[in-house]
Amino acid sequence: MNSNIPKTSQKRVVIIGAGFGGLALARKLSAYPEIQTVLLDKNNFHQFQPLFYQVAMAGLEPSSISFPLRKAFQNKLHVHIRVTEVLRIDTDKREVVTSTMGGISYDYLVIAAGAGTNFFGMQNIIDRALPMKSVGEALALRNRMLENFERALIADDIEDRQGLMNVVVVGGGPTGVELSGTLAEMKVHILPKDYPELDFRQMQIYLVEAGAELLGPMSVESQVKSKQYLQNLGVHVLLNSRVTDYDGQHVHLLDGTILRTDNLVWAAGVKANTFEGIPVEKLGRGGRLKANEFCQVEGYDNIFAIGDVAILSGDDKFPGGHPQLAQPAIQQGKILAENLLRLIRGEEMKGFRYKDLGSMATVGRNLAVVDLPFLKFQGFLAWMTWMFVHLMSIVGVKNRLLIFINWIWSYITYDQSLRLIIRAKEPKLKPVIHESVEVNPS
Repeated sequence: MNSNIPKTSQKRVVIIGAGFGGLALARKLSAYPEIQTVLLDKNNFHQFQPLFYQVAMAGLEPSSISFPLRKAFQNKLHVHIRVTEVLRIDTDKREVVTSTMGGISYDYLVIAAGAGTNFFGMQNIIDRALPMKSVGEALALRNRMLENFERALIADDIEDRQGLMNVVVVGGGPTGVELSGTLAEMKVHILPKDYPELDFRQMQIYLVEAGAELLGPMSVESQVKSKQYLQNLGVHVLLNSRVTDYDGQHVHLLDGTILRTDNLVWAAGVKANTFEGIPVEKLGRGGRLKANEFCQVEGYDNIFAIGDVAILSGDDKFPGGHPQLAQPAIQQGKILAENLLRLIRGEEMKGFRYKDLGSMATVGRNLAVVDLPFLKFQGFLAWMTWMFVHLMSIVGVKNRLLIFINWIWSYITYDQSLRLIIRAKEPKLKPVIHESVEVNPS
């Protein structure tokens, strides 16, 4: 099979990944008639990662935080979308080798593949923990949690019942904090109504963080306040605690502590997605590609990297690389689009400087922390700010409206109606038996 992408006199830019950076880049490139854009992704939709935890906790439907790529580029004739998996990059042939179409040639290649979950090489964690780096994984987490509550109803052993109800969240970043806070509120307001036979005083929620504070990159005020909020909600916050093993029922910590749970949610770290064909020496901390201030990968003038997958030099305020957040990826995607046009036209490129717009995290109802460059605040106002910023960042007016209605309904009723266990059903294919047919020559 081939890609069926027409060969033209335009310069072809191939983008791997339709995350925040890849989508921002492709959107801007679509306005330039000199450029043919090829966008490759494993999914046919863009995912809004900051709200994965709300899908996992049955607060939002997956479709609310996903946007079809083809809808985003309707009537953009110079943009070609292909749903496929990239296997390797052939830098000599200037070709991206895919799982379904073979090789796709490029004039310029942009790697914006984002990052996956970092399990730090612990095989038992890889096999048994629940990550949350995609819509699919968020749905799997939702199913597992709801299935375990159903199993808890019929469990004879008290310890088994408590293990099915307990949740251990590993990682004290925004995802871990937001997930723990949501679980704590569900424990009080929602789950007792769904499962009145269960005693939710037995349910324990643990947030385990290897560092000395939650929300490491944020201000001390936000770190202290987020911990206080979680503890007031009943979450056991374990700082300076490192997970060493998990057997499916018991989480082992470095200090010898053992936590009983059938639900281990892993939000402890990320690792950049890499591809065969890029030499290992081009990789920096966390597997991120080392690139210059123009996003050019070290040693290449036609390969670029943006977002979570890149460590850019040249920005004095971020010598160790920019935060692996949406805003750096979006800003890099936008300036790279302009630089690619400058490069094609033989003009001088402009170096990237990150404009820090701040960071924020929500802990629960009316509880959030916000760090802006000029102001830091917490509580109800921070919570309203968090909701507004995330709502405006969602792709698609319909999605924004659906999320807004869900949030309003949940706020008024202390409830949501999406606690559905949805399992994929694959057809059972029977082998085709070819019966021999005797042909009469006459």
